[in-house]
This record gives sequence, C-alpha cells and structure tokens, in this order.
Amino acid sequence: MRQKSRCGRAAPIAGCTCSPGAGGSNAGATTWSSWRRRPRTGGARPWRQRSPPGAGLASTSPRGGASGSCGCRSGTRPATARPRGAATAAATARTTRTAPLQVDAGKGLEMRKLVLSGFLASEEIYINQLEALLLPMKPLKATATTSQPVLTIQQIETIFYKIQDIYEIHKEFYDNLCPKVQQWDSQVTMGHLFQKLASQLGVYKAFVDNYKVALETAEKCSQSNNQFQKISEELKVKGPKDSKDSHTSVTMEALLYKPIDRVTRSTLVLHDLLKHTPVDHPDYPLLQDALRISQNFLSSINEDIDPRRTAVTTPKGETRQLVKDGFLVEVSESSRKLRHVFLFTDVLLCAKLKKTSAGKHQQYDCKWYIPLADLVFPSPEESEASPQVHPFPDHELEDMKMKISALKSEIQKEKANKGQSRAIERLKKKMFENEFLLLLNSPTIPFRIHNRNGKSYLFLLSSDYERSEWREAIQKLQKKDLQAFVLSSVELQVLTGSCFKLRTVHNIPVTSNKDDDESPGLYGFLHVIVHSAKGFKQSANLYCTLEVDSFGYFVSKAKTRVFRDTTEPKWDEEFEIELEGSQSLRILCYEKCYDKTKVNKDNNEIVDKIMGKGQIQLDPQTVETKNWHTDVIEMNGIKVEFSMKFTSRDMSLKRTPSKKQTGVFGVKISVVTKRERSKVPYIVRQCVEEVEKRGIEEVGIYRISGVATDIQALKAVFDANNKDILLMLSDMDINAIAGTLKLYFRELPEPLLTDRLYPAFMEGIALSDPAAKENCMMHLLRSLPDPNLITFLFLLEHLKRVAEKEPINKMSLHNLATVFGPTLLRPSEVESKAHLTSAADIWSHDVMAQVQVLLYYLQHPPISFAELKRNTLYFSTDV
Repeated sequence: MRQKSRCGRAAPIAGCTCSPGAGGSNAGATTWSSWRRRPRTGGARPWRQRSPPGAGLASTSPRGGASGSCGCRSGTRPATARPRGAATAAATARTTRTAPLQVDAGKGLEMRKLVLSGFLASEEIYINQLEALLLPMKPLKATATTSQPVLTIQQIETIFYKIQDIYEIHKEFYDNLCPKVQQWDSQVTMGHLFQKLASQLGVYKAFVDNYKVALETAEKCSQSNNQFQKISEELKVKGPKDSKDSHTSVTMEALLYKPIDRVTRSTLVLHDLLKHTPVDHPDYPLLQDALRISQNFLSSINEDIDPRRTAVTTPKGETRQLVKDGFLVEVSESSRKLRHVFLFTDVLLCAKLKKTSAGKHQQYDCKWYIPLADLVFPSPEESEASPQVHPFPDHELEDMKMKISALKSEIQKEKANKGQSRAIERLKKKMFENEFLLLLNSPTIPFRIHNRNGKSYLFLLSSDYERSEWREAIQKLQKKDLQAFVLSSVELQVLTGSCFKLRTVHNIPVTSNKDDDESPGLYGFLHVIVHSAKGFKQSANLYCTLEVDSFGYFVSKAKTRVFRDTTEPKWDEEFEIELEGSQSLRILCYEKCYDKTKVNKDNNEIVDKIMGKGQIQLDPQTVETKNWHTDVIEMNGIKVEFSMKFTSRDMSLKRTPSKKQTGVFGVKISVVTKRERSKVPYIVRQCVEEVEKRGIEEVGIYRISGVATDIQALKAVFDANNKDILLMLSDMDINAIAGTLKLYFRELPEPLLTDRLYPAFMEGIALSDPAAKENCMMHLLRSLPDPNLITFLFLLEHLKRVAEKEPINKMSLHNLATVFGPTLLRPSEVESKAHLTSAADIWSHDVMAQVQVLLYYLQHPPISFAELKRNTLYFSTDV
C-alpha cells in the first residue's frame, strides 16, 4: 500500500510521529503507509520512524519540532517540543539481539520503575481519551433510530470502529499494572502483561485499516450536520488524578488519531524495559517475546521504500578550454538545486547530471548558459529581490553536523574492529546523504549573474571568498575581446558532452568522498591573532574576516573590528576558532561601506568591498605546537600579519581545577556560592544581566566569538573581585561578556550537571517513551546539589529569554543547546574513553547527547525549584 502525502511525496509513516520525543534509527518501529492522514492539529509533514535508543544513530528528519504523542495534536494545550534521543552506538533492531546495558542490578531496576511509572501515567491519560471518544457514541446510537437522527447506525459504526475493544484492552492492562508499580519491589514481574497486550494488537490492525474511512466519514458528517460538528469539536477529556485541570477540550479528529499514535508506544517502552532488565530476570524472555510480536505486527503493515542508486561512467569528451568548474547551489523555482557550473573561455554553463539507468553512460544536462559577452553582475541597488526560498533552520543544520560526526566515529570503529565492508559502505552512504543535505541547505551568501538579453540567475554560496573567486575569474576573461553568440542545439550538445571529461572537480565536496589515505584535517581549537596589515594605497575603513573549511565547505568564523580611516590598520585581536576536520585558513580584508544606497536586496545588508584575500594550509606539523606561529599572507599587494596556535580536542576536553581557591574560575560552584553567600555565583548573575540589558538582540549572541584578550581581561577582574567590575562590564563588547560566561562554565572543575550524574543523563535522554523520559529527567534534576540546580535553572530561564528574540538574534533553542550543552555536561575525565580511536571520536561520541539533554530542558515548560523538590515522583501529563 502506498499513498502520496499532502506534499506529494510517498509518505513513510511511522507508528509515532512525536519527532523529538525519541531517538533512534530505522530499527524498532517500522513504517506504515497509504491509510494515514494527519489530523489538522498536527501539520502535514511525512511521518518519521521512531526506534529504541540502542538501535543506532538517530535517523531523524531534517525538520525538528514537536508533535505526536507528546500532546501536540490533542488540542489540549500548546505543544511542548521534546528533544530527540541521542543514541549513537550502532546496534540491530531485531528482538533477539536487543540486550540490556551491563549495569548493576539495583540501578537497572530503579530505571525500570521510572520507565514503568512514566508509562503508567501516560496510559491513564490514553484511557481517559478513549473514554471521551466513547462518551458521545451511546447518545448518538440512541438518536439513530428516531425520526431525526444525528448519524445513521452505519456512520456511527464506521467512526467508532473498534474503539470499545481498544478501551477494554488498555483498561484491563492498566488495572493489572497499576498495583504492581505502586507496590514496587525488585521481585515484581509484569512481562506477562506486556506479552498479553502485544498479542491483542490484531484489534489495532482492524482499526488502522478503517482509520482513513473513519476520518472521512466524520469530516463529511461534520460538514452536513451542525449538531455533530459541535459535538466533534469539543469532546471533554478527564485530566489525570493529580492534575489541576479537571477536563480539557479535544477534537474528535485528534482523539481518533490517538490509537494510531499509541500503537508503537508499548514497543518503545519494551526497548527501554529490556535495556534496564537483567538477562536472568523472569521478565526478560517475556518482554523479548512481546517485542517480537509487536515488531512483527508493525512489519506486517509496512512497505519499505528503498533509495535508488545510480552508477557513474565517463563518456567521450571534446577539447574545449575549461578555466574553472565547481558545485554551486542554484535557487531555481524557489527551491535549492545542486548544480555543476563550468566556466569556459567564452561561456558560463550550468549543468546537472542526467539520471540514467545503471550501466549506461552518464552525461550532463545543460540547464542554461550565458556567453561571457552577455554576462553582467547586477549592482546591489540594481538587483531584484531574491525568489522566496525558505531558509533552513540553524538547529537542523547543527543536527546534521552531529549526525555526520557520529557516523564518522562509527566508521572508524568498524575499520578498527575490521568490520564488514558492507557495513562500512552502508555507514558511508548514510554519511554522504547527510553531508549532501548539509551542502545543499547551508549556503546563504547570494551570487547573482544576469544575461543582458534576458534572465537573471541566483546562486547561494557559503563563503564570500568563493564568491569573489568566481567573480574575479569571469571578469578576467571578460577583459578579452569577446563576441556574443547563440549555440545551436548540436553545438550545445557537444559542449555539454565535453564537460564530463574536462571537469576538474569530480565529486561533490563532502568528506565521505575522500580517500582513506587523505588527511582527516584538524579537530580542536585554532587561536588566531590578527595583528596588522600594510600596502593600502589610500585611507579606508578596514576589517578582516576569517574562514575555515568544515564538513566540506568554508564558513566565516570571526571578524575584527573596523579600523577607521587608515592605510596601516593595527587590530591585534585574538580569536578562538573551532576546527572540525579543517585543512585551510582564509583571511579576507574588506573596506567597510557606509553608503546606505548600496544595499543587498537579498538580506538588506550593505555590501562591503573585498580589498584582498589569501589562504594558507593548516599543516599539522606547523600548528600542532604549544608556541605561537607568526606568518604573513600576501593578497593583491596587501600584507596581513597574523599569529596562530592550535589546541587539540583531547586537550580542550580536560577540566583543570584552579590552583588557588580565592577566585571564581576553576573553583567548585558550591565553594563560590558559600563564600559569596548567594544562590547563584556573582559572575553568572552579572554576565546574564548585561547580556539581557544590551545583547539579547545581538545577532549570534553566544555563538560569535568574543575577542580573546577581552575575555581574559574580564576573567582576571572577576577572579580578583575588582571593584571596577560593573564599570568594565558596561564598556566591554557584549560578545566578550557572553564568552566570559561560557568560559566560566567550561573551566568549572566539575560540570554544572556533575560527573556523578553524567551517565544517568546519557541514559535518560536515550529513553524512547516520553513519559518515562520526563520522569527520569526530572528525577535527575532533583538529584543535583542545590547550588548547581539553582544556577542551572537560572541559566535555563535566561537562555529561553534569549531564544524568544530568535527572529532578531538568530539564536534558537537548538543553537543555544549546541553552544552550552557540552559546556554544562562534558565530564571532567576523558581517560575512560581511551579506547576510542581518535580525538574526533572522543568529541563526537557524546556531544549529540549532551546537546539533546540541554535542549530537553530548554523545551520543557518552566521548572520551579520548589515544585521540583516537593514532587518525589514526576508524572508526565503528555501522551
């Protein structure tokens, strides 16, 4: 069975669409298709699979957001996004291979209780929802035999098909499970209850087959009968026993969706239970059997969609001089397309590879061409506004980067263990797919070209350096005596046919295309001081930007201040740049333009003039020393002097306690708060206050690096408890203040969320069931020492306020979680990870989970310290 989703694509449909609520891969919950249409409250995205945390890398949708079983479709209250589980270890989804972590029995059984408590709370809400759905059925049946029926008997049976049976199954399950959880001890067994629940999934099969018809019937009846429309729009769902809300209003459409959403909930819980159940426990074989039944059921109604693969062969080429070629992202019909662009001596040609059957010669298909005699670059004021292209959210780009890092780690492990080549190829393929999406969706810098006889074209680039290279190469060729022309169809075919042989860039610039013997690049932090520049012929307002390559493309990482009206600027500014497989550093020197008439209509920003640009290779032997290395880049007669040194990630991972206990950096947070007689350290309060006063609308706040010398100056002032702190803060660049706050948390001798609880946070965020996850994550917060917890909650509310200004500062909750997650969670010791193969593995192994932990709390409704301490068991109200 296949059906097109609303967006026109074949819809891979998962058992639960609560996209951030669970981690996972293709394992575990299998996809459904054809019968499903999402309720109006849920949106129209294709469904994604959910699976257990042990099942491998989270194959999440590039789109984030919260929906599904966490209550967002119920209409009962605003949706609260939940972070996706951060499982990175590859494992299989088959029941027989699902094994619990080898942890001590006491800890595992305690986790079992947390999982079951959360599931029981959600089961209560689910039963209440089924009751609300059944409530109007009896009066509707009573009127069906009268002279003025609201619905006919056939319509009632279609809409409410199998709801009564499903209700009775879950009511019995709940009544049997509840006393076991309430009277908990280590000998409690409940595997037989899940086994019985799984054996009754046939009722769900009947419901699923009828679901589409039930929705259509309910919709038609609402349109034709006002009385039924009123009933279906406001069904009253009873709240949980401990809830303040006695009833909430939900639509019938949303409630009819609940069994669809629920059908994989028990599967997810079974994975969590198996993970925390000792193999010799009586429940273990029963839970395994229940999981096998559930997976077989889901598999029976699934239709897999396999991606197509194509082979590449080289046709005969013609001899025409090619000057430059490369892959660029073109905006075509309001969507991004990856093109291969060829610059010949007299023509610019934009092409894409033709899709052909395997074994046939592959060729380029010409999308358009412009003779260089007809090609012009429109000025900012002359250019038209860009076609409407929806920007890709930053947090989804960060998700892709983390997936890529995790996949690299998996590939290295497979190679180290001499794993099967087929498994490595699968991982490489998945990595290529993620890198391709990142390459396609990350560029934002517009590059416009225009044919004086007609159409304009727009490319998006990731680097201003790259845009400048293309522009300069074209302008250099245009200095020759070029004639306009029109290619005949035969000439165009010959020219396009030559591209395959003449191309110099053979592969999409992603790291998965690199050979094994190629350098993996540098992972860590590059400290760069931009000193000065000479060689300008006249005074100007000058500044520099720094770019490094990351994930196959260059991105801008830092920017100096503008040095006004000079021919010899002296910046002497230091920056810390994170390297992720980087091999090159680029420096661009600009003249600042203050003419407001020269505005780029794509982003409404003034376009500055590039005075010069240069690039150096980051030679590991040169930069991997403890000393500063000074160098000069020459660019168009301009010389820029700079110094740099490199810190590897394995060194940056280490937290170093302060040798003196009088300051605040490197000193335990409990010591600082006790000394200050405060609940939150003074440095945290002052930095937060200053950011909220004048930096909350700063673009890239907390992401943009502050000047390192300014940060070190602030650090010294706070450590000395200088009386001029407030005056210095008011005069300091806001990015330096934000950087000081990050440095404080990074230099704590123990992470804010503690070394002791770190493994538990990693386990909690990997739980698949939202209710169990909520129970566990709140329990862990309660376990923090009071100074740590109060400071964490204080920072949490601040970061939420920063994210509220996302339309202005471009810092989403996910961006902030990416910045602060590793800082607040990274353990003190990394020696335990010595078995990993490289510093890159050490870094990527846990960073996804660290980000997801902080994101979970950022997306959670406000957490009160008093309420948290008062509740000994935290039940979720989401289902």
